[in-house]
Amino acid sequence: MYDEAPAIVIWEMTRACALACRHCRAEAIPRRDPRELSTPEALDLVDAVVACGRPLLVLTGGDPFMRPDLYAVVAYAASAGLRVAVSPSATGRLTPESLRRLEAAGCRRISLSIDAPDASAHDAFRGVRGSFVRTLRAVAQAKDCGIEVQINTTLSTYNHDRIDAMANLMRALGVALWSVFFLVPVGRAVAGDVLDADATEAAFARLYEVSHDVPFPIKTTEAPHYRRYLLQHGDDSTFARFPGIGDGKGFVFVSHRGEVQPSGFLPHVCGNVRSERLIDVYRNSPFLQRLRDPDSFVGKCGKCEFRELCGGSRARAYCMLGDAFASEPTCTYVSPAWRKFASA
Repeated sequence: MYDEAPAIVIWEMTRACALACRHCRAEAIPRRDPRELSTPEALDLVDAVVACGRPLLVLTGGDPFMRPDLYAVVAYAASAGLRVAVSPSATGRLTPESLRRLEAAGCRRISLSIDAPDASAHDAFRGVRGSFVRTLRAVAQAKDCGIEVQINTTLSTYNHDRIDAMANLMRALGVALWSVFFLVPVGRAVAGDVLDADATEAAFARLYEVSHDVPFPIKTTEAPHYRRYLLQHGDDSTFARFPGIGDGKGFVFVSHRGEVQPSGFLPHVCGNVRSERLIDVYRNSPFLQRLRDPDSFVGKCGKCEFRELCGGSRARAYCMLGDAFASEPTCTYVSPAWRKFASA
């Protein structure tokens, strides 16, 4: 599945950002990299995304507002029929005026990050005092502009015991979606901050319970084994039964320098949009092709009956085990087929 084209393309417009987040995937820097895609190259990339069948285009960073051509890129993408979402940082650049301009350009959703239900913990995580209050203000301002708001939360050893409080905050904010990222130790994040398998399973249990009491959907990122958990606990929803989009599987990432990667959390370069067509890299890269073939995975993931539905986080296997095709290191489940194979 997802062999022909991605359903989501994320472009890291820049690595420049005024924040200093503890877990920053991009290892953000204060100023823009001169090797970033130029505006003409950015518009060419939009055309390349359209050629993929008009997937969702997410503009991220760093902070996309650090690029003065953000509005022009959004407008060009929207005029080409793309659904465009933007993932800004909660800095002084995120103002009612900038949000109005974003909406006028054609952006229909933004994603903001909240990693704790209170200012002190969130600001410590993000590295800038006042970011929590600024984020809450931006949620209200975006909604006033007619822009949907998705909240991203990175779950780690710092906050995994605060899921209920976070859910209550999401309810109060009236978010369109709560996306819970299970930490991958890339960029500034370290392996010691990653939840182990038992803590991950406990987090799944809390998210599942919470999901019955909130008016918005909850999705996980880099935790495809949540689908396995849902099916094992009687959830027969379309979300639970439908194979998840993952690293290189329905999902592709383009860096600020044009490098094509399976995701921002799996920094294996498969090509570059400066010299290759995005759709060709996605379809023909041997690395990406194998990521879409769970029968090729090694260890218990390759034997698991949930491998098509789940497949584990290839990014976490890559970053923690050095092999993108190894078993998901934070999954408690052991299939009967693996037990039989391992005991043979």
